Amino acid sequence: MIVIGGGISGLAAAWELRGKAEVTVLEAGDRVGGKLRTGSLAGTPVDEGAESVMALRPEAVRLAEEVGLGDSLCDPAPAPVTFWTRDALRPLPAGHVMGIPADPAALNGTGLLSAEGLARLAQEEAIPASPALTDGGDISIAGYLVPRIGQEAVDRLVEPLLGGIYAGRTDQLSLRSAMPFLAPVAASGDSLLATLRRRRDSQGAASSQGPRPSVVRGIVGGTGRLPRAVAAASGARVLTHSTALALERTPGNCTPGNRWRVHAATGHGPATLDADALIVALPAPAAATLLGPHSPAARAELDTVRYAGSAVLTMAFTRTRPGPAPDLNGFLVPPVDGRTIKAATVLSHKWAWQRDEAPSRLILRASVGRVGEEHLLDLDDRHLTALATAELTAAIGPLGSLLASKVTRWPQGLPQYEVGHADRVAAVREAIGKLPGVELCGALYEGVGVAACVATGRAAAERVLANG
Repeated sequence: MIVIGGGISGLAAAWELRGKAEVTVLEAGDRVGGKLRTGSLAGTPVDEGAESVMALRPEAVRLAEEVGLGDSLCDPAPAPVTFWTRDALRPLPAGHVMGIPADPAALNGTGLLSAEGLARLAQEEAIPASPALTDGGDISIAGYLVPRIGQEAVDRLVEPLLGGIYAGRTDQLSLRSAMPFLAPVAASGDSLLATLRRRRDSQGAASSQGPRPSVVRGIVGGTGRLPRAVAAASGARVLTHSTALALERTPGNCTPGNRWRVHAATGHGPATLDADALIVALPAPAAATLLGPHSPAARAELDTVRYAGSAVLTMAFTRTRPGPAPDLNGFLVPPVDGRTIKAATVLSHKWAWQRDEAPSRLILRASVGRVGEEHLLDLDDRHLTALATAELTAAIGPLGSLLASKVTRWPQGLPQYEVGHADRVAAVREAIGKLPGVELCGALYEGVGVAACVATGRAAAERVLANG
């Protein structure tokens, strides 16, 4: 069995196959983990990609426990979702779903919306169902939300949250794929806010029976520990610096049962590997190139997927007073405010382990880049760091002296779940289903978060085993 791609999706597949098949993982880079990477800044571990995993979905947390990191899982310090907007830090009251407040009155006095925006939000009522969704089609998030809650609410409440998750735009992202819990509401024509209130009340009743679980969880020492632990525990042979260049169907001309031959470039020169099955855990462009000769239909669909690039800036400062408010874990920035950064995290507040690692320092990170903002990634490190530092200071006050900084770029890092994404994925899967012994997994298919990626990897492995 060969897994092509050593990100968390491919490694989760390898873990699922442990003890059931001999597995080789081919990873083109110099390490496993993809966008889960922990580096060092001023002697302190810092995550350069994802710094937490979704806990409301169990897959990533369960995998961490299975590979021996259960004791290292940790919760962030409690803090509200906060926006830096209209030149102030403004917490979002509880009771929202992806920025959409179940009770518009809760926003009174927050300054998050203008008087006009609040009035427009309060006018939301049931309107006819979206014909596109009623017929099994799709619509953009903005296409559904703007007529119901107004452009301002979408721009200032929903857009910054989705920008942090997908690096995308609400007028392009698919409601069905990026906010699937709203698709049935849109198809039914029910009142959006009434539906959210029922959901809030239901969750409130459940939480009265015990403390509500954290939405996200971290790993002491950094989430980059997770892929390394999975790779080690899987028992797979992991080959880094190894790029799959071409695939060859091999019916009857190699070891019985083997159906595929992988031609690869490795750190030790060209290599040829035979396997009875392949799990392709690659971004759309690389998967299209590799699979295209065997499935032009899949390649045609994969070639339509757009990606957005982003950058993570991590900075260590000497601590000053007053500094950030102690209950501030970070903030999001609405694009309409015209800032360079789209989000910031006060790592020294959010994670106790990070504070304990460097008690005399203030460690922050800022994120830059949404779809259409690729030019920001072309700025040199010094310029990008200066812009981010100036905006962080404007948002949260004096930061002290900059001791060290690091810029990590993720060009073409996040697939865009644009309108029609579900149909696109279904078409790819249908085309690949005609290739015996090939399965797909990764951020492109079922969600961009770590938990969703883990789920696709394990599911791909299960399908390989089921199909023999």
